[in-house]
Amino acid sequence: MRLRFVLGIGLAMLFANSAEAFTAYVSNEKSNTVSKIDTDSWKVTKTIRVGQRPRGIAYTKDQKYVMVACGDDDTIQLIDTHTDAVAGSLPSGPDPEFFAAGPDGKLLYVANENDNTVTIIDIPRRALIGAVQVGVEPEGMVMSPDGKILINTSETTNMAHFIDPVKREVVASVLVDQRPRFAAFTPDGTELWVSAEVGGTVSVIDPVKHVVEHRIEFAIPGMRSDAIQPVGVNITREGKLAFVALGPANHVAVIDIKTHKVLKYLLVGQRVWHMEFTPDQKYLLTTNGLSNDVSVIDVASLKVVNTVQVGELPWGVTISDH
Repeated sequence: MRLRFVLGIGLAMLFANSAEAFTAYVSNEKSNTVSKIDTDSWKVTKTIRVGQRPRGIAYTKDQKYVMVACGDDDTIQLIDTHTDAVAGSLPSGPDPEFFAAGPDGKLLYVANENDNTVTIIDIPRRALIGAVQVGVEPEGMVMSPDGKILINTSETTNMAHFIDPVKREVVASVLVDQRPRFAAFTPDGTELWVSAEVGGTVSVIDPVKHVVEHRIEFAIPGMRSDAIQPVGVNITREGKLAFVALGPANHVAVIDIKTHKVLKYLLVGQRVWHMEFTPDQKYLLTTNGLSNDVSVIDVASLKVVNTVQVGELPWGVTISDH
């Protein structure tokens, strides 16, 4: 009876551990590859050759493909997640950098950095179906939680553009600090956070009033302020904590959503750029461009617990939900 009990516990632990294993794909901008990481072993299991200068990366809604924006090839390539081979492409427009999908996963909105345009793509048809003119050097893209508004940040215009995805036009623009890189909504949709790489801040915007209500600043002891350059922003599902990648400062800031105060700075790899949670939100993976690795942050303990070597100049990361 005891043996049966012990075996039962062992099997339960085995299945519990396997249920926590996910697959991450990391775009390596300089080596023109995508690294596939197993989050159980924390090892690269495959290196996939893709087009030139891969940056933005995300799963399709059905998770059959990983989409990779290959900026110098003017296309978004599709990696088949069963074969890990490039199995087609989407017509992205010139120099795609970052993108966001609509709520149903059928439409993709792409920031075309050199064209001052957000291109709209029908994913199932693999067809370009529209475009919206925005500011100079568009980059950050995010859809609101209710799917009613699309945000694009323009690096040179220093604005967050509010786009109506039905009318396909800009309905409002909010001036933020210099060189906005990324945008993220809180889960309830009441705040929009926009990072400013050169400005060194994160602007917290009221998405209804279209005004900046707070500016979050950063200070790391012993570090020059101009080295602190916010880029990626990730917010926990329950809306309590925000994580901000600080670029060449080599740290991730942990921020209390309610108070907008920095709680802690976590030392990661060199030039931390973008980040992604595992679906269970136990871990946050960061891409570190100059050290060519990924740092693994334990969200509960707020500690870096692992490092994974990938390709040259890792830029973005996406993780499956199974």
